[in-house]
Amino acid sequence: MQDQHAVREQRILEPIPGPDPIIGRALARINETRGRTLRTLEGLTDDVLDHTLECVTNSIGTLLYHIAAIELDYVQADVLEGAPLPDSLWALFPVDVRDEQGRLTVVRGESLDQHLARLAAVRKMLIEVYLRMTVDDFFRPRSLPEYDITPEWTIHHLIQHEAEHRIHITILKERWLLASGESI
Repeated sequence: MQDQHAVREQRILEPIPGPDPIIGRALARINETRGRTLRTLEGLTDDVLDHTLECVTNSIGTLLYHIAAIELDYVQADVLEGAPLPDSLWALFPVDVRDEQGRLTVVRGESLDQHLARLAAVRKMLIEVYLRMTVDDFFRPRSLPEYDITPEWTIHHLIQHEAEHRIHITILKERWLLASGESI
């Protein structure tokens, strides 16, 4: 029997307030994805961020760095068609996201707070860029050398990208907790 006084879970997307509800709903979807990632990170201590497994070779810290870097790159290269973003954002990424072999660059020794601040700064910029956009611009294809892309597709891709890496983060977190004897 359900408690009458329990807080009812809300599974409703409220658009981010802005000039167009279509864009606001897209931003609500990407923020829902980030909320799930942040809930996955709850309870983690800094010592787990550099941990890897044979089946998941990237650490949580490396994956968080990668998620933020890809988001920043897509906004600048694709949505803004190469228009510059503040140097202060790029300063959050002192190493290239990939090494010479094309693998994710290993990111070690950063705190969870550092990773969360980087994710938040990039997301704040993304929201600002999208809120300045008209709905026509949201659906307007950008013709880049290798492909055509819309800001709508970019949001879709970034949601998928983060969700896929959240699976890896979840596996690493669960294995860490099991190895340390903590409950999941």
